[in-house]
Amino acid sequence: MSQSPEPTEKKMVDVFSDTDRDTALKANPSGYAVTEIAAGDDRVLTMTADLSNTLAEFREAFPDRYIELGIAETNSVSVAAGLAACGYVPYIFSMSPFGMLKTAEQWRTDADYNHLPVRLVGRLSGLAMGYFGTSHYAVEDIAIARTFANTTVVSPADQNAVLALMRSTATVAGPVYIRIAEAVDPVYDTVPDIPRGTWPRLREGGDLTLAAHGMGVGLGVQAAEVLASEHGISADVYDGGYLKPFDEAAIVDTAARTGKVLTIEDHTVNGGIGAIVAETVARHKIVADLAQCALPDVDLEVGVPAELYEYYGLTVAGVVARALELAKG
Repeated sequence: MSQSPEPTEKKMVDVFSDTDRDTALKANPSGYAVTEIAAGDDRVLTMTADLSNTLAEFREAFPDRYIELGIAETNSVSVAAGLAACGYVPYIFSMSPFGMLKTAEQWRTDADYNHLPVRLVGRLSGLAMGYFGTSHYAVEDIAIARTFANTTVVSPADQNAVLALMRSTATVAGPVYIRIAEAVDPVYDTVPDIPRGTWPRLREGGDLTLAAHGMGVGLGVQAAEVLASEHGISADVYDGGYLKPFDEAAIVDTAARTGKVLTIEDHTVNGGIGAIVAETVARHKIVADLAQCALPDVDLEVGVPAELYEYYGLTVAGVVARALELAKG
């Protein structure tokens, strides 16, 4: 009688091996990044309110530095602030709709006012949870986070940018909000070096400017290629992943040169990168035409995320169409 084979033990991805590194980074960039950061800083802890799958590798590597809080997002910020006051650097992993939006009071009073090094990593941002309805949208979070005086706000463009911006903010003395876009097209071939508050220029052009963050960066890069090849329009393209502090010099330079700036984001037209550019242009008294490819200031529809982005024009074709309007206006 043949003997049944022994069950195969599931092997965790070793995020410290050269072989598994690329797989881990592509599959779970924020989880990979925090594990890398923790390897060099034993003050780093992770916490989550029911989003533990993102931290599987971290738990395997540092089981004593992980705290599961259950569905208690507001409490997670207060607990993290207490730990930060005791010398730790806690990273909270949360669904974006229940991260900055739900915990704004605790973030302001416990983390921001006290200049504490709490990091809030928001997954499933924008309309990524569209099929759950508007209660699960995170389209006002940047507008809220930007108002806190001591909070750094970043929105990475792709997997490599996640690692770059989490490295860039790892030593920030105060609180940080890290907004993660889901299933975005690649922008960077390798992990870039993005100094604090800078906007990398991804393409140079003189007819108009495309400035974006998160998923919008990939759309902007691809739209610029279409504009150049099919319409003879050259675009400056910027990765505005640093939303606070932001690259004021880059905005002033490009707006003055091209005179036309289109911002792209999966966020409401209020308070995001569109507002940042408009405020900067007005403050410096630059004459420029401004436009936004963003979510409207209305009750949003409910549906499958890809269909919602199509409906609201947050696609390459949508950005191209909006850019052509701006260029010809």
